Amino acid sequence: MAQSDHDSLRSSKAAALAGNIDVPGDKSISHRALILGSLAIGRTHISGLLEGADVLATKDALVALGVPIVKTDDGDWQVDGVGMHGMVAPKAPLDLGNSGTGVRLLMGVVAGQNITAIFTGDASLSSRPMARITTPLAAMGASVTSREGRLPVTVSGTATPRAQQHISTVASAQIKSAILLAGLNARGTTEIIEPHASRDHSESMLRHFGATVTQTIDDTGQHLVTLAGEATLYAAPVIVPRDPSSAAFAVVAALITPGSNIVIPGIGMNPLRTGLLDILVEMGGNITRHNERQEGGEKVADLHVKFSPLHGITVPAARAASMIDEYPILSVAAATASGTTTMLGVAELRVKETDRIKVMAEGLEKCGVSVTYDDDSMQVTGGSIAGGVTIAAQHDHRIGMSFLTLGLVADQPITVTGCATIETSFPGFASGMSKLGANISGVSA
Repeated sequence: MAQSDHDSLRSSKAAALAGNIDVPGDKSISHRALILGSLAIGRTHISGLLEGADVLATKDALVALGVPIVKTDDGDWQVDGVGMHGMVAPKAPLDLGNSGTGVRLLMGVVAGQNITAIFTGDASLSSRPMARITTPLAAMGASVTSREGRLPVTVSGTATPRAQQHISTVASAQIKSAILLAGLNARGTTEIIEPHASRDHSESMLRHFGATVTQTIDDTGQHLVTLAGEATLYAAPVIVPRDPSSAAFAVVAALITPGSNIVIPGIGMNPLRTGLLDILVEMGGNITRHNERQEGGEKVADLHVKFSPLHGITVPAARAASMIDEYPILSVAAATASGTTTMLGVAELRVKETDRIKVMAEGLEKCGVSVTYDDDSMQVTGGSIAGGVTIAAQHDHRIGMSFLTLGLVADQPITVTGCATIETSFPGFASGMSKLGANISGVSA
């Protein structure tokens, strides 16, 4: 039975990791390529699309909204856009599974269309807050009903949304992107002000498809994004770079496993996505970038990673937006480092697939690691990793992969249950890591 067929995986102490590993396409860019291709005029070709459960849920939702999307014989994807007003009301609720990005961005799309859609998801997604998205969309003219700010959510859009200035208290690419997508059909300029820069894949891809988007920083350091409304998007080819968030697990595995020396080719190097790499280098990590290039409007490079003794540092809150999904695996690196690593400004982790601060802290403590945390910070003091425990992934792919990575250096194996969720972002994670030399095996029920 293949490793990916097991819902429980066990990770054991490994010898040096070596070789190359191909990680999947970038999840954030894959979602956006499908969505903007759907709103464009003409046929968009997408290569390198992540075919994980989250992205495929977005694809299925777009098909239900009337967009023809097919996989071609060469493995690429083809989207026949319906234009800015061509979507139709779905006949059934749109089930986005575990995809927070998919559900929130598609709410923005529907808010700018003269249609109504009901959004649902799995138990994990249904527990996550949606009011931070639906409140600004309602201010733009959409009618929204929900279950106390959570799924299921019904969005009745308008073909003429109102342009708004939205001042966000957190730097969130999902909030920003939903507003921008709704603002495409608005008359006038839509503005979003953020305290720090969040991922800007939406801005880059909107420009790639022909929209007018600007990004500036004011005198107080706040980030302002503006979008000219009544836009027309035109089909454009997209090459999806490989996902730096997925690469993070192989990077940390090589850094903490003695003697390791690996290469991870074709990783997206958008400056707003490389915060973890910068932090790991500051902790003493031997990570070098080779063959730097541009693909599909995004910076790309091959990463060469060698085992490195790491030391604890303080990660300032200003770094959070550029690495918000990477804190679970950073805490694994911190658990093996000398000294204490302090992570500040991480409150956003508490509203991800799980309360990632709490779940990582509790799991690390079970493994014998010293951890303290509060609502907005986490401190991990490195030392030996006892292991010998079972950790529940709790519907969170990054929690599952983080503890499987930690198991490579633990004194006793670490078993992770609920590993099926890893397929949402990194299909073939266990087999890919095993080819490098990781000891990850399936556990029969």
